[in-house]
Amino acid sequence: MAGGGGGPQKADEFQPHPIKDQLPGVDFCVTSPPPWPEAILLGFQHFIVMLGTTVFIPTLLVPLMGGGDVEKAEVIETFLFVAGINTLLQTWLGTRLPVVMGASYAFIIPAVSIALSRRFDVYVDPHRRFKETMRAMQGAIAVASFIQMIFGFLGFVRIFGRYLCPLSAVPLVTLTGLGFFAFGFPQLANCVEIGLPALILVVFISQYPMKLKLPIFGRFAILFSVAIVWIYAEVLTAAGAYKRRPYTTQTSCRTDRSGLISASPWIRIPYPFQWGHPDFNAGDTFAMMAAALVAIIESTGTFIAASRYGSATPIPPSVLSRGVGWLGVSTFLDGIFGSVSGSSASVENAGLLGMTRIGSRRVIQVSAAFMLFFSVLGKFGAFLASIPLPIFAALYCVLFAYVASAGLGFLQFCNLNSFRTKFIVGFSLFMGLSVTEFFPEYLLISDRGPVHTRSIWFNNIVQVIFSSPATVGIIVAFLLDLTVSRGHSATRRDSGRHWWEKFQNFNTDTRSEEFYSLPYNLNRHFPSV
Repeated sequence: MAGGGGGPQKADEFQPHPIKDQLPGVDFCVTSPPPWPEAILLGFQHFIVMLGTTVFIPTLLVPLMGGGDVEKAEVIETFLFVAGINTLLQTWLGTRLPVVMGASYAFIIPAVSIALSRRFDVYVDPHRRFKETMRAMQGAIAVASFIQMIFGFLGFVRIFGRYLCPLSAVPLVTLTGLGFFAFGFPQLANCVEIGLPALILVVFISQYPMKLKLPIFGRFAILFSVAIVWIYAEVLTAAGAYKRRPYTTQTSCRTDRSGLISASPWIRIPYPFQWGHPDFNAGDTFAMMAAALVAIIESTGTFIAASRYGSATPIPPSVLSRGVGWLGVSTFLDGIFGSVSGSSASVENAGLLGMTRIGSRRVIQVSAAFMLFFSVLGKFGAFLASIPLPIFAALYCVLFAYVASAGLGFLQFCNLNSFRTKFIVGFSLFMGLSVTEFFPEYLLISDRGPVHTRSIWFNNIVQVIFSSPATVGIIVAFLLDLTVSRGHSATRRDSGRHWWEKFQNFNTDTRSEEFYSLPYNLNRHFPSV
């Protein structure tokens, strides 16, 4: 009988944590905006975070196309302008989740293939070569966007969403975050002098002040960290710390090597077909279509993570399909305006929702306003875009981790004592990382992919699909979940399907209508069901 009085209390202490279909602890959810001064600062912080990808992709592709600093600055301005429009479209008419629509890494492989195509070797003038290459990319991206619109607006993604369950969502969302590990510490290591202090600062400012009851530091950790390390990098550059260092080190570390500020005009408004009418090539288009499919999958993982960090309910399949349709519209705008990449939901910005614990839609719309503003005022936008890339890489180490942890959070809906669950989760995560490590490594060593037929477009399709961890992971998990022990009665509950059943139809749960409904006067034109 000893200790009997404390029995129930001790038993409660060892009970598992209750399952939550909405993430608790979020300060402002999707529909609850913070005060305007705070929303403006948070929106500016989201703008700073998305600049990394916006600068990195043109920095990589524009020189291969024959462009210089002027062309690179123009492409970055175009990226920002279209990203602002696309973000507003997604938050108004798409999923209505707090997601930033930015440039997609999935389009890099076909874009590099187009830039290095021999058919452009006839152009001796670099600027002419840049324009002709850009026109080819415009045509391929614009046509590829119809794949996303067809899959979204015609309801094919809705069918996929109805079979998606927490078990298959785990590798999808987790690998959406982990899949970009190459843009984290490896890029930070290009300039350890500023990258490592930035990483230490952002971890310290975002996590430890919580114990001191100073949430403002955690909420604006990105702004504090970037400002401090950027000033530190300016001091190192002015002091001549990199004068005798290798060229690659100077490019990564110095704050005066981007060439963007001098190349950018004071005021410039991007416009459609600014580099001429698009050219269309079947091979280029097929490769871009594969990138568009990968962008659908990676954006789906980001949508799910954003809904979690916005304290929304799981996304109804009809809303997910609607979001993918508007993703296609975004990619089409990328094509006609002349971006060198299509669109996808920004993974790093979804991670920032988790860091700040603010998933407000209004904050993301404010960040879109900053994108439009700085894309037109070129000098000011170029000044911010000249932040050294290792600083962004340090931020990514934390922000991508938040998205990966959002995926692991869906394990709470699954039966972790089931060997079927253990196999599907472990195997899909392992294959998602292992297969995608093999394909880029083979390409780097052999200067060609593992699949090298005479059709370059087919080689690019295979390379694009199997270089995306989220794509490989969801293919493996989705197929195994639908086939392994499908007839057993316990399978449905082990996969967590019963937890998401009430969110399959848009109008079943009133919370879904609250989070995902279109504005009243638009519901009749863009129905959610």
